[in-house]
This record gives sequence, structure tokens and C-alpha cells, in this order.
Amino acid sequence: MPNGAQALMKTLVDAGIEVCFTNPGTSEMHFVAALDSEPKMRAVLALFEGVATGAADGYARMADKPAATLLHLGCGLGNGLANLHNARKGKVPVVNIVGDHATYHVKYDAQLQSDIETVARNVSPGFVRTSQSTEALCQDAVEAIVTAKGLPGQVATLILPADVSWGEGGVPCAMPQQAPAQVADDSAVAAVVSAIQSGKKTAILLGGHGLREPSLQAAGRIAAHSKVKLFGECFPTRIERGAGLPPVERIAYLAELAGVQLADIEHLILVDCKAPVSFFAYPGKQSYLVPDGCTVHTLSTPEQDAAASLEKLAAALGASNAQPELQPAQRPGAPRGRLTAPKVCKAVGHYLPEDAIIVDEAITSGLMLNALTAGSPRHDMITLTGGAIGQGLPNAIGAAIACPERPVVALIGDGTAMYTNQALWTMAREQLNVTSIIFNNQSYSVLNIELERVGAEEVGPKAKSQLDLNGPVLNFAQLAQGMGVHGVRVSTAEEFNKALEYALSHPGPHLIEAMVPESMNGVKRKVLPWVLRSLPSLPLSLTRALKKKIAP
Repeated sequence: MPNGAQALMKTLVDAGIEVCFTNPGTSEMHFVAALDSEPKMRAVLALFEGVATGAADGYARMADKPAATLLHLGCGLGNGLANLHNARKGKVPVVNIVGDHATYHVKYDAQLQSDIETVARNVSPGFVRTSQSTEALCQDAVEAIVTAKGLPGQVATLILPADVSWGEGGVPCAMPQQAPAQVADDSAVAAVVSAIQSGKKTAILLGGHGLREPSLQAAGRIAAHSKVKLFGECFPTRIERGAGLPPVERIAYLAELAGVQLADIEHLILVDCKAPVSFFAYPGKQSYLVPDGCTVHTLSTPEQDAAASLEKLAAALGASNAQPELQPAQRPGAPRGRLTAPKVCKAVGHYLPEDAIIVDEAITSGLMLNALTAGSPRHDMITLTGGAIGQGLPNAIGAAIACPERPVVALIGDGTAMYTNQALWTMAREQLNVTSIIFNNQSYSVLNIELERVGAEEVGPKAKSQLDLNGPVLNFAQLAQGMGVHGVRVSTAEEFNKALEYALSHPGPHLIEAMVPESMNGVKRKVLPWVLRSLPSLPLSLTRALKKKIAP
């Protein structure tokens, strides 16, 4: 009979989990040894737990099924916690396997002993279990997988004591049939139909699976038939976009802008998302972004099938055969001259290949990315769902492994890149088709914005130095080369164009370090003038309204 780890490996593979992102230690050695017993399981080593968990997140977003992680005790779980938080906020399925001391060793409170279950519940509220016996291990695993793969997707954490792993008598278990997702009920559809037909200004806010093509096409037909506005949540888990798809206006990160977008909406219909709220609280500003007097309706919850619910709504409205507005194919021209963050985004829009995957963690530097890639060839975009930076490079690993035939372009800020730069080593080891673009503006630029937005007074040199990455200036091209990735540093648009063309035409990992000016240069005590200078990246309707509302 196989030992526990071997039986667990068989159970995972039979359930469709074929990739495990690992950073193991002593308590996980029998699981590591069992990898050789299962040829269908791909094991991908990460040099930091946050890379392993972020890669599992990126994989599941693109594969539409979970990967596994393998982490070492409570400390390893703690190191991977931030990207598990992002996965939880994005409703992403992950089967999180955390090794533990042998059950009989726990009473001795050894150096690495900790309360793993309490740590895990922060990111895995729906399923945390310590398997107590080899005989029960595979059934525990099946229940974890069922939880992870449900709607909504979840992080499910299975804690694996060393003696349960090495014990004999493991029995692989089969997955049960999972019931199909439910569709919006008749009363919810009727309420939404009434709202849309009321004659009042109505918008649909799409999130989760509502931003995939089947949902977008249904929502586009509804919008065309009933003159409904389409919004997308601020940080979508995965959005399908580009030429030939209905365009969606994402809710802005800055609450000031979101307020303008939503100001005249009288009915807001939610599809696989919650009502928009401000990312943080700010003195004297609203946290809940739905305007006073606007009625919020839920068409479908994350537990329901977004696409089928939208189709049901379209049928009820008589919109099933309507022709949706589609994004026309259009690319910006290649940029020229001194390199800036908007010119980097312009080059991405100009050169983006068909069927690419964009991982966006550029924060302030990527402000114009949406506008400049809207008419590019069809592509998917992954964003920072939970706000815990360090997601982008690991997500790119997972996306590239899930979709090896598709090019991955990751746009990353310099501050966030340093959280998980070990991901570059894994990209080189696995020879992944990822082009990482690092915006090196020598600053936590978004925090300069936030420093003013929170109303901090008398900001002196000590405070400013906490947001400055200028001493010494990081050299990401050299870091990449040291980890086996082809890396170049560029400071003109022409150099960037050449580097991007080369990277996209040569398989394997590449890194382009874009030396760009700090995004907040010239701001004098006010963030809104900076926003006005950034208006070309915003939808035309929002640009006009915002200029009227806040122009100096």
C-alpha cells in the first residue's frame, strides 16, 4: 500500500490538479519524494513562499482550476500569506498544502512549532483542516479540493503532519460529482428588469466571471438594447478585453474619480461582485462609493453562474438578439523620444501580440495601460485583487505555466518587484515565455499620492525618504542577469521599442528595465491637478465630467 504522501499525490492528480508550486522543508520530505511516483504532477520550485503562492494564484486564474502549493510549517505559510490574501480577494481556487510536525512531536513545542490553523484562517476561511491520520488524509484532500473548486473559488488549506505523510495505508480517493452552478432566480431577474425599464439611469457592474467573454457578450447585448452603462470592478481577477469584445469601463481606483463615474447612476446592478467601496478611508470622504439615492440590485452572486444569469436577463428584456457595441481594432503608434511611463504603455499597446496575457501591477506607472491597450488584439488581463503588492511576477509564472502557448507580459513597479524578485529565477529555471517590464522611477509613487490624499501635514525629509528608492538606485537588469534572465536597461522610447520587439520574438524569459521619471514630479500639495494631467488615460465621458467638476 502507498504511504500517505503517495496516496495524496494520486488523489490530487485524479482530481485534475497537475501542478504544485513548492518551497519545502524537512516536514514535507515525504511529499517531495512522492513527486517521483506521479508522472502527471509538475513540480515547480520557488525560492520564496510568496512566489509559490502567487504562482498558484496566477495559474488558477488562467487555467480555471486550482494548482497546489507546498509550504513549510507556519513560518512558510506566513511568508506566502500576502499572495494567498490576493487569491482570496480574487475568489481564486488554490489547494494550499502546509507541512507540520509529526503529531506526537507537537507536545514538545520545538523551535518551528506554531498555530498553523489560526494563521491559515486569515486567507482560507472556508476550509482549514489538520489531517489526523494517513487513512483519513485523502478524504480530507478531496474535501479541500471540492471547497477550492466551488463557486466562488477559495483557498483551501490542508495541513499535513509528517507522520501522516510517511505513514503506510494511504488510500487514494475519487472526487464526487459537483452540482452545476445555479442561475439568478426569477425574482432577482424581475427586479432588475423593472429597474432597467424604469427610465432611470442604470448601470451594470461586472466582476469575477462577469468579465469573461460569454458574460461580456450577454452584457453587451443588454447595454445595446436597453441603454445600460457597463462598468467593471476596479481590480478584476481576470478580464478578457481587446478588439472585438464589448468595452467595459473599470471603476477608478481614486474615490474622487469613481464618484464622478457613478454620480448620476440611479440603479446599480451587481454581477459577481459587491458594491464599490473606497480602497482606504480618507478624512472627510465617503467610504461607500454608491451615490445617495442609487438603488443597488444583485442579479447574481459569486455562488451563481454569471454568464447564464446575464443571458436570462437578456431574454427577459428581449435583448437576446441585440448587436452589442464592440471595441474596434486600433493600436497607438510607436512612441519616440525620452522614455516615460505612458510611453511604455503606448509601446505595449503598439506591439502586444495576439492572445497575450497582461499581468498589471504597475500601479501609478500603468495608469494609461487600459486606454492604450483597449483596441489591441484580444488578450486577458490579471490585476492586483487584494492590494498586497508582490503579486505580479509570481502571477506571471503561473499564467505562463497554465497557458504555455500564450505570451505573458508583466508590467511591474520597482517597489513591488522587490517583494518577489526571486520569481525571476523560477522563470529562468522553467524557461517561461514571460516578458517582465519594470518601471524604475526610484519611488513608491502611489504612496506619494496617498500621503497627500490622507491629509498628512508638515511632510518633511524624513517622511519623504520612506517613499524614496533613489539611494541606491536599483538595477533590475543586473538582478535579472544574476538569476538567469535576459535583462536590459533602457531610457529612451526607441531603446524600449527595440527591447520589447526582441523579447516578444524570442521565446524564454526577458526583463526590460524602463528608466522613467517619478510619476508625481511637479505636484504641489494637491493630487487632483496630477489627475487632470493624466486624463488622456480615462474614458472620454469621465474626462469631460471630471474636467468640469475639478478643473483648477
